[in-house]
Amino acid sequence: MRLRALLETDALGLRLLGGEDELDRSVRGVMTTDLRDPSRYLSGGELVLTGLAWRRDAADSEPFVRILAGAGVAGLAAGEAELGDIPGDLVEACARHRLPLFAVHETVAFATITEHVVRQVSGERAGDLAAVVDRHRRLMTSGPAGGGPEVVLDLLGSDLDLHAWVLSPTGRQIAGAGETSLPGPVGVALAGHHLAATRTGRRAPHRATVDGTAYSLFPIRNTGRGAVPASRDVRESVLSDWLLAVEADASDWPPARLDLLQGVTQLIAVERDRRDAARTVRRRLAQEVLELVQTGAPPAEIAARLRVAAPVLLPGLGSAPHWQVVVARVEWGGAEGQSAAGAPAGSGSAVAGGPVAQALLEEILVDPAVTGPDSADRIAVAHTGEEAVALVPLPAVTAPAPDRDAAHTEAGVDPALHADVLLAAVREPLSAGLADDGRLTLGVSAAVHSPEGLRGALEEARHARRVAAARPGRVCAAGHHELASHVLLLPFVPDDVRRAFTARLLDPLRDYDRRHRAELIPTLEAFLDCDGSWTRCAARLHLHVNTLRYRVGRIEQLTGRDLSRLEDKLDFFLALRMS
Repeated sequence: MRLRALLETDALGLRLLGGEDELDRSVRGVMTTDLRDPSRYLSGGELVLTGLAWRRDAADSEPFVRILAGAGVAGLAAGEAELGDIPGDLVEACARHRLPLFAVHETVAFATITEHVVRQVSGERAGDLAAVVDRHRRLMTSGPAGGGPEVVLDLLGSDLDLHAWVLSPTGRQIAGAGETSLPGPVGVALAGHHLAATRTGRRAPHRATVDGTAYSLFPIRNTGRGAVPASRDVRESVLSDWLLAVEADASDWPPARLDLLQGVTQLIAVERDRRDAARTVRRRLAQEVLELVQTGAPPAEIAARLRVAAPVLLPGLGSAPHWQVVVARVEWGGAEGQSAAGAPAGSGSAVAGGPVAQALLEEILVDPAVTGPDSADRIAVAHTGEEAVALVPLPAVTAPAPDRDAAHTEAGVDPALHADVLLAAVREPLSAGLADDGRLTLGVSAAVHSPEGLRGALEEARHARRVAAARPGRVCAAGHHELASHVLLLPFVPDDVRRAFTARLLDPLRDYDRRHRAELIPTLEAFLDCDGSWTRCAARLHLHVNTLRYRVGRIEQLTGRDLSRLEDKLDFFLALRMS
């Protein structure tokens, strides 16, 4: 705003005493002071308000005005409440230094002037920032990224004095303005607040207070106004969307500022979509390797595919001497016809778990101590059915850790992944996002150094995940150390033994399913996967418990086995795994 505009507002009670030729100066802020030397608090462009308590005699005016002029302030407004008329020595000093001088009527409070100036300046800054954001959006959508989210966050800081950070759903900092980082525990807490509020269907922005500081949390997605469309199940994206955390309470913000922040989130969402698209190559490589491993392709063919993948996942190293496999599964509960919090009515639990687990595993496998989005560039995650499978290259593993809690080898830091460590930093926010109807289970294989070992590593990770699934809690993980010895041997059972064993147990069920479409095999898999729980299995299959009991009874009748006996459960379990 211009100084001239202050004289046009009668409510401010300002009277010009000098400096008429300087009234086109811009006002960037306002400051009230009675210090003899306020220079340390001035940055230029302020309207300075003073009650003249610093003035003891006429000689004090010249140094005071000289300091203000040297700091580049826009003008000086002196109150008449203390001395009545403004002293002539102050008027003369301002004239010598070409500093506009106003008299403030004794009936007008400095707070009134301050509020008016701040409101006007903030509105103009918001308009300027909106124009910059719009220009930046056009640049990003029509060509290469124009500096990424950091550029927009810098604008928020410089033009609106807002400190803001872009966070992942686990609270990891992806971008921030300047060199100011958000402490890790604060980011985790904010992500948990955001996910919990999103699952309950609360409208954004969400307000959170951490360590006595208020934050406003905005979802980052291309939907506008921060609301989830009624036709979309929030569970499809709640565990993968970024969020914008602003150090401010937005509850009393005007609509214009809220719209501006929403525009900022959509601008960042463009960059998010661009970086997601860059993961397509890594996902495709992982999918190809996974299909080769699952179909029993020759090790030479798998090795050739890994040689293609290694330069993408390990740039500059050429090859990966070791690999690990991580399997994750996200499952949503709730009976048929009951919608989860934040889901459209009637959606039930029909949310595909594979893509959700894929996006989540890509985030979990990033070191939480690493900021920025590019630290996930060496992670290849595929999804098949309801599970996600990650192929993780390890540049060097000299020896296995002596136990699952070990973090070092004799040669230095052990780069291998450990199940308990993976989820330690992200369990709190993910539990909030999973709420009362979601569950994440994760299994980690041992490191393998050859293509021949990948099939065993995949089986190992899957069985470790089943061990985790048997535990209570919303977020559970298990590693290869926790598996029984027979699990490790499964991939190496001869094919003729596999065929004979599985045919004896499963062929009667397959024949019956073919004739009657009874789905006994899927029922058996679900029953074992739910650890024999009738209610959990019925909910997963959307069946009445009595219908489930009928199917299990038919399985027992056709096979002569008893699914209440551990031995028979184990035989069925092994047969399904080897089929």
